[in-house]
Amino acid sequence: MKIFKKLIRDKMPEIMASRGQHLKTRVLTDEEFLPALENKLLEEAQELRTDPAENKFEKIAYIYEILAALQKAMNISDVALAAERASKLAERGGFEKRIFLEGTGE
Repeated sequence: MKIFKKLIRDKMPEIMASRGQHLKTRVLTDEEFLPALENKLLEEAQELRTDPAENKFEKIAYIYEILAALQKAMNISDVALAAERASKLAERGGFEKRIFLEGTGE
């Protein structure tokens, strides 16, 4: 048996079982769920960097799904999230100008 130790989407056990794959799964506790989501976000973000261009749209959608799960798990409302985003945008700006910091100093 291959060992994975990672969070998977809700329907994946059924999908994989229909393909004849036997899985060993369990339901995470509240304490385990947030770190598992964070690990999944890091995994998918790293894959975004290495995936070919034609897969990036799908990968971004997947990352949005993970972020939505994190938001829900942390009880962050859409209104609160939008307000925080707007606040950061007003305070620090966005990324439209594509400014890249090369360094600091005299």
